[in-house]
Amino acid sequence: MTQPPRKPEDIVRDEGAQLDYSQSMSYGDYLQLDAILGAQKPLSPDHNEMLFIIQHQTSELWMKLMLHELHAAIECVAKDQLGSAFKMLARVSRIMEQLVHAWDVLATMTPPEYSAIRPYLANSSGFQSAQYRCIEFALGNKNAAMLKPHAHRPQLLAQVQAAYEAPSLYDESLRLLARRGLPVPASHTERDWTAPYVESTQVEQAWLVVYRDPQAWWDLYQLGEELTDLEDAFRLWRFRHVTTVERVIGFKRGTGGTGGVSYLRKMLDVVLFPEIWKLRTDL
Repeated sequence: MTQPPRKPEDIVRDEGAQLDYSQSMSYGDYLQLDAILGAQKPLSPDHNEMLFIIQHQTSELWMKLMLHELHAAIECVAKDQLGSAFKMLARVSRIMEQLVHAWDVLATMTPPEYSAIRPYLANSSGFQSAQYRCIEFALGNKNAAMLKPHAHRPQLLAQVQAAYEAPSLYDESLRLLARRGLPVPASHTERDWTAPYVESTQVEQAWLVVYRDPQAWWDLYQLGEELTDLEDAFRLWRFRHVTTVERVIGFKRGTGGTGGVSYLRKMLDVVLFPEIWKLRTDL
């Protein structure tokens, strides 16, 4: 027997009976939204400070995920588990794209709007981001001076120090090439991991073996391209950072004591995986 169509008010009443979450974990409970959405504490009376805070808080959340993926990817490369590593590295590149677009939102802040909140920032600066420093160290840009901004926070310093002392993603990639029988010199597989990376003709020759015969070295060839994608995305992130800062504050010094735009422009010249880029000319 055909049932009569249900009235809208009956549907709403029945559905509403299923919406009592007082006895179980809710969406807000699972995501800890009270803590997250209550973490915005503007110090100035200016309307635009909320944008500035949320921009940086969300960036830190994305960086937390980036480090989660990077650490796992480095471990997978060290264990020759390249399939899993590729998935993680691709995700890191997409996270960086997300962070690139985030600068578009901050760029809506005009110089007068930023000037209204700047006195309230004291010496706080993105330069002091421990997570960003760990990302740079994990990607191989090692610099002992970058430990100092975290010296006043022993727990944070320990995290940054650990990243500083560990082999980078590129270090583990070169060790993998050596394990596969490619001619990577010992100077680049067993070295002081805290030292800045030094470009090597021998390392480039090892990568050239891979790139001249991709079918024979397919997974290592794909690793090289994942590294290329990653650095490409990182360069875009840095570039949008520079242009956004210049747009908002010009060439004023940064609140953290750096030269601001002049410092950020120098960072654009840092090449993380130099042989991966040079081989394109020499192929």
